[in-house]
Order: sequence, then structure tokens, then C-alpha cells
Amino acid sequence: MDVFAIVNPLSGAGANPDAAAQRTALLMRRFVEAGITGGVHVTERRGHASELAANAVAQGARVVLAWGGDGTINEIASVLSGTASALAVVPAGSGNGFAGDLAIPWQPDDAIRVAIRGRDRAIDAGVINGRLFFNIAGIGIDAVIAEQFNAQGIGRRGLGPYVRIGLRECFKYEGRHYKVRLDGEDIAAHALLIAFANGREYGNRIRLAPKARMDDGKLEALVVDDRAPVRRLLAARHLALGTADRVPRLTHRSITSAVVETDGEMLYHVDGEIGRARDRIDVRIRPGALKVRVP
Repeated sequence: MDVFAIVNPLSGAGANPDAAAQRTALLMRRFVEAGITGGVHVTERRGHASELAANAVAQGARVVLAWGGDGTINEIASVLSGTASALAVVPAGSGNGFAGDLAIPWQPDDAIRVAIRGRDRAIDAGVINGRLFFNIAGIGIDAVIAEQFNAQGIGRRGLGPYVRIGLRECFKYEGRHYKVRLDGEDIAAHALLIAFANGREYGNRIRLAPKARMDDGKLEALVVDDRAPVRRLLAARHLALGTADRVPRLTHRSITSAVVETDGEMLYHVDGEIGRARDRIDVRIRPGALKVRVP
């Protein structure tokens, strides 16, 4: 099989009761026009995308296409990591940070064309608490924002709700004390945010790590010291400007491994999906872990 497509019908602004049929029909038309063999499979529940991806690998699919947001992409990419199958993406999330970093078009027709005719590029993966991430993982306020954003109902996501939640937490969230080791360098921090970036942006051009590169064998680690709410807002403007490296009281290192420790439970996210750990989180890079179809 040339292309094994996995469609999340609940992802994106185009999600509606007919989304599964519409997306399936478009994909099948494009496969026929290109003269390739392809199948389309629609997710039915949480975790289904990873099951379908495992089936695709077992069938020897050259390309596995993920039509969905960063969470769906992460689910499928985690299965494809280390295999001969390449990941293709039709972005349909609220932010599409992964696709944005790789210059994958947001329009479905254009993205499908890349899936069929593009080139394969090897990118790195990060590992946090045993879970793979391909864009950004974080501990602290961004994980809290991600958890609350994910609780929004279908059709209530997008940049507006994300900004509203972020503003609320800017005045509500309380930083914590951490011990952080970045490639052997020990740092004590009362941190608002500890992030590990393989890609540059959360999505919607909100750039956390402008210097990140997905294929350099490094993660960009950022430890942002806590500060008063007004100063949090002043620092946050740099995300929109793509100048996060100018934030005062920010520690930035290019690393291959890290350890984060604190007392009690830690909330973290991997590409916007939530996880929990206790007392300690280990982070590392896995170079060249995934093949991705890009323009």
C-alpha cells in the first residue's frame, strides 16, 4: 500500500457530522487521480489512531497520513517512530504548530499533494517521562493551559479560547520550586514554565523557541522564572513577536538530556496532550527518529 490515511473527524474548524465522509471522499479522489493505492480509516475513539497506525506499519505502508491536530499527529507519529513508514500530515487542529514548523500547507488539497509528491525528511523526537513528543513538551503554566483548553467542547477551541485561558492563568497560576539538570548543569528555579522544544511554535505562530530545529539532534530547554502577573504579560508578548529569547530571567540551553525534580505531582504536556508524574521527570532526545513527508 502506498498511503494509509487516518482521519480524525473531530479535529479542526471543518469538523461536522459529515466531516468523516467528506474527508474520506477527498482523499480517495486524490489517490485515484495520482494513480496510487490508498486506504482511508476514520478514528472512532481515543487511542484508535495509534491502533490504526500499527496496522499501517504491519501492512508495509510507505506513507501514513494523519488528518488531525497535534494530538492526533503525536499519537500516530509515536507508532511510526523508528519504522520505515513516513508520516504525512493534513493539519486540522487549533494551532497546527508541528505542520507550521515544517511548512506543510494548511489547505487540505495542498497538504494531500505534499503527502503524495513530497520528499521525506528525518526529524528528531523528544522523550519526556517515557512519552515521545515531536514539537514541544512543557511543565508548568503551559501544561495547565493545555489541560483546560483540551476540556473545551468540540467547536469551542481555536486561538480565542486559548488566549482567554492563558490570560486567566496569568493572574491565577502559582509557580513552583524545581531542581533542573540540563546536560549535567544544575539549576534551582522558582519557575513559571519549563519547556523542551524540538519545534519552534505552539501553533498560530506563537513561537516559544525561534532557534529550534527539528533535525539538529538537540532540544531547546527553556526555564522561565516566575514573576508578578503584569510582568508575565509583558514576557508573554515575546511569544507573539517570535522573540522569546529576549524574556528577562530565562535560562536557555540546547541540550540532549534533562532531569526535572520537585515534590509531589507534576502536570506536563506532550504536544498539547496531558500527562502526570511524581517527583521526577526525565527528558532526552532521540535523533532522526521519524520520517516526515514535507514539501
